[in-house]
Amino acid sequence: RFVPEVERFAGLTVWEANPKIVEHLRAVGALVAAVPLTHSYPHCWRCGNPTLFRATEQWFISLDRDGLRARALEAIKRDVRWFPPWGEERIYSMVAHRPDWTISRQRVWGVPIVAFYCRACDALLLDERLVEHVAQIFRAGQGADEWYAREAGELLPAGTACPKCGGRAFRKEEDILDVWFDSGCSHAAVLETRPELRWPADLYLEGSDQHRGWFHSSLLEAVGTRDAPPYRGVLTHGFVVDGVGRKMSKSQGNYVTPQELIPKYGAEVLRLWAAAEDYSEDIRLSDEILNRLADAYRRLRNTFRFLLGNLADFEPARDRQSYARLDEVDRWILARLGRLVGRVVKAYGDYQFHTVFHSVHNFCAVDLSAQYLDIIKDRLYTSAADDPRRRAAQTACYDIFSALARLMAPILTFTAEEAWSYLPGRPRESVHLELFPEAAREWLDERLERDWERLLEVRREVAKALETARQQGGIGSGLEARVAFVHAPEDLPALLQAKRDLLATLFIVSRVGVGPAVGAPLVRYESQEIPGLVIDVERAPGQKCARCWTWSERVGESREHPTLCERCLPVVAQIR
Repeated sequence: RFVPEVERFAGLTVWEANPKIVEHLRAVGALVAAVPLTHSYPHCWRCGNPTLFRATEQWFISLDRDGLRARALEAIKRDVRWFPPWGEERIYSMVAHRPDWTISRQRVWGVPIVAFYCRACDALLLDERLVEHVAQIFRAGQGADEWYAREAGELLPAGTACPKCGGRAFRKEEDILDVWFDSGCSHAAVLETRPELRWPADLYLEGSDQHRGWFHSSLLEAVGTRDAPPYRGVLTHGFVVDGVGRKMSKSQGNYVTPQELIPKYGAEVLRLWAAAEDYSEDIRLSDEILNRLADAYRRLRNTFRFLLGNLADFEPARDRQSYARLDEVDRWILARLGRLVGRVVKAYGDYQFHTVFHSVHNFCAVDLSAQYLDIIKDRLYTSAADDPRRRAAQTACYDIFSALARLMAPILTFTAEEAWSYLPGRPRESVHLELFPEAAREWLDERLERDWERLLEVRREVAKALETARQQGGIGSGLEARVAFVHAPEDLPALLQAKRDLLATLFIVSRVGVGPAVGAPLVRYESQEIPGLVIDVERAPGQKCARCWTWSERVGESREHPTLCERCLPVVAQIR
């Protein structure tokens, strides 16, 4: 119903008053048109009944009188990093076009607006001295409850008089501060009252709805009182939804808690999920997604296990090889590791945790498992324990493990710590006492990377040729084969010639040659990916070494060890 102050319509319900208002407008000549409209109407979120807006007196903070809006807009552009970057334009537009800030609310309890009114003349009493006096009462007593427990005279300094009429009787303001103003002050309440913290905050992070909420109110409050934003960075994330993108809800039966997921998948997989998803969008969660990440976790863990297993007899102080003594493939993987370290450390600084995960996972799955670790197994398993080339491979493995454990420690907290405890000669007991790795300058060799990018392209084509021969029954494994390059595009012959000593190891075959096969090849493979590359696959000559499984024409030369090749004989002799 309309309140008594409303002329002509006092006491009427809105529905009763509507036609009378139209008639009054028509009578005074103020009605332009009267047309029925169907439109959406606000409803109470709690009870569902329609609501009405009533204009009442409120407290405001002016956005333009003291240049608050302009200063806030400048701070958004100049002083804050926004993650993702579109957050900057979003909040900038909101601040630029918003009205003055209504900071009062009509509630029975909250942080009071410290203002008083003269009972005689209704003059407002509000100044800094008065606010500080009431604040001291709050600090000494029960906080804001003191406002509600005391009369106005008990809150005012002794002898307070109305500056307008001299009256000494006052009433308290009944409005409270908007709770968004409360939250906007949290930077001061937390950061400025604790000596171990510092102002401004390094980062505020919340959902995207907080551009008009906490991020917004904190910015205006801090710029208004301190002329600076309360944060150096603001990160906005989406909301967790189910596997098909629906909002999680208990009523829909798709709501899950960490307490339900951790017993099934473990805390590490749950953290990996949080890091692996792009938080700038809504984040999907389902058993299928977690199972996929559990597989990724096992791959990362198995990488740690393989590296540590091959470092069991490695003491860095005793066995470490200089960079100059590393094999070329060792130097290549360190170049790749250096790129990874730079990319991942930057991603952490930019809060791009999904880039961290995908970069490390791809490095483990492709650069390590599918390439480097496959190539060095022969060196690790068949060389003498103290062979410098084996120690070179271990040196690279040590640097790889040390870097990966530190890079993943913020995400795979327990796994990194457990794995680190098995690292020989570890510099500190806990990986969490370490700093992020830094790539040695000598690791970054662009020419080496270019050469190996091309060699690995060739390796993939050789693998296809070997697989064709295997499917046709000509060979069982690649070590039974000799690979011959019948023809190659003009950039390859010089590269293959320069790298001829490592090609058999790179391709994991027994022999590599240039020119057609000696007899009829098992397979002649013409590459579709590298035009002009033609590869013959034939059986390698000689016999299979019982120890390293390579085929050699010199197997059987030793009476004592007739099943071993010329490479394995001296190694076995050392063992004796």
